[in-house]
Amino acid sequence: MGNTNSLSSFPNLKSKSAMSKSLANANATSAESEQQQRPARFAVAAPVKLAHGLLPPRYSKVSPLDRALLQLRSKTSMLEKYVFMMQLKDQDEDLFYKVTMGNTTEVIPVLYTPTVGDACLNFSHIYRRPDGLFISIDDKGKIGSILRSWPRREEARISVVTDGSRILGLGDLGVNGMPISIGKLSLYVAGAGIRPSSTMPICLDLGTNNDKFLADPLYLGRQTKRVSDKEMEEFMDEFMTEMSVHFPKLLVQFEDFSTDNAFKYLARFRNQYPVFNDDIQGTGAVVLGGFINAAKLSSAASGKPLSQHRILFFGAGSAGVGVAQQLMSFFKLQGLTEDQARECIWTVDSQGLITADRKNLPEHKKFFARKDHTGPPVKDLEEIINLVKPTALLGLSTQHGAFTEQIVKAMAAINPRPIIFPLSNPLTMCELDFQDAVKWTDGKVLFSSGSPYKNVEYGGTVLEPGQGNNMFVFPGIGLGSLLAQATSVTDSMIEASAIAVSESLTPDEKAHELMYPRITRIREISAQVALKVIRTAQAAGVDQAKPLRTMTDAQVLSFIQQKMWTP
Repeated sequence: MGNTNSLSSFPNLKSKSAMSKSLANANATSAESEQQQRPARFAVAAPVKLAHGLLPPRYSKVSPLDRALLQLRSKTSMLEKYVFMMQLKDQDEDLFYKVTMGNTTEVIPVLYTPTVGDACLNFSHIYRRPDGLFISIDDKGKIGSILRSWPRREEARISVVTDGSRILGLGDLGVNGMPISIGKLSLYVAGAGIRPSSTMPICLDLGTNNDKFLADPLYLGRQTKRVSDKEMEEFMDEFMTEMSVHFPKLLVQFEDFSTDNAFKYLARFRNQYPVFNDDIQGTGAVVLGGFINAAKLSSAASGKPLSQHRILFFGAGSAGVGVAQQLMSFFKLQGLTEDQARECIWTVDSQGLITADRKNLPEHKKFFARKDHTGPPVKDLEEIINLVKPTALLGLSTQHGAFTEQIVKAMAAINPRPIIFPLSNPLTMCELDFQDAVKWTDGKVLFSSGSPYKNVEYGGTVLEPGQGNNMFVFPGIGLGSLLAQATSVTDSMIEASAIAVSESLTPDEKAHELMYPRITRIREISAQVALKVIRTAQAAGVDQAKPLRTMTDAQVLSFIQQKMWTP
């Protein structure tokens, strides 16, 4: 994966009729009907001009976009809206993306967080049409033949791969995690102009340890417990090898693997293939981007230099530790060494403050384990805050309401502008609601969450919550990596995406003390992120798109914008 000879990373679509034939051939051995099996977005025939009388008289006078929006808004629940949008995507992909791109603030929460959590929980019950590849442990030894069945093999450029073992904060959902891959790729298209035909959602079915799904007669995955670590390693090695053989131009994003496996397989493959993990690296990058701006506002209020910030993490899973690792970059940008940067970060899990003397400490928690605490274990969060005196409290625990009024007021007592980022998704797992954060800090909080909250009016001022939405970084990381023809995704490329986000605020957004740009500008932001990623790939020597090296930034930016697909 990653070896290309042309800057044309997004080839033109094949004809839909050719796609239909390809997929039909791939499914020829099945007893089910071809119409039931094939993804509608692959199989829909080219538009046919209907004879007079077969359409209502004013059909051409009424905007399909207006009609679609009216129908979307008529749905009474977010899950109904999600089902409607998935049906629209099947029937008219261009219209689906017109609706999404023209109404990002309204539609992105339908396609991804917070609604995608419900979509995953209910996937086997709301399933309608195929969309993506399912590869089971039963396919071990023949994964290549499964990959060859993908009807757009020559066009595939980016894949989001999940094993469904840790979906958001909802746990092991097995193949019900497929909406995560589908949703993320929809955001690549809407946010960065990745051509829809270039996307490939994949769900790996290695079993599930979710007893509810094991007993559900409608569950669509393998109804067995998850396989052993050894079996999974053999499966993953074969999978990635075959992916590189059949899709040599493909960028792979791992998504929602269990904590240990997220770190394990990122480390295992990142130096062999162009691959990154959005939970670890993407979340870290987007939080770093917002934290840079929050820290400036906090330091302006306190008078403390940026290098003196102290960050407390509540939650030390793959996302928490990944974000902590990325935030070390913040301190190194202030001139601190790596060891000094690490000393500015504290981590807390279900057993309290993580210290180096704790027995049986998981490997991924050791890096930030404190060596300067010699007393008895400290388990109470308020007590930890009083001990550490952090300027920032970040939540990645999936414990709704964990940041109580006492906790928030403890942060406000030691900071004129406390930085509080409750980042757990979906909203039902978020540590703190925006309205409470505003009230309990007298409007002083610098707040960012993982899922969207509504504006709050306080003291005659409308306050906008920040949202550390990974969509600010991963579409641009993907686009930049593809256009640079990167052979790997380096840590420096991830850091570059964060800096691009932090520098993307408009004067109006700065005046409103926002930490993140408004999502309505996502394509503009993604282009800037892609530019930074390309330049950083060049500096790291992992790019293969040599013509881009001699272009000016303005020329590369223009090239990026030209490559963005528009419906």
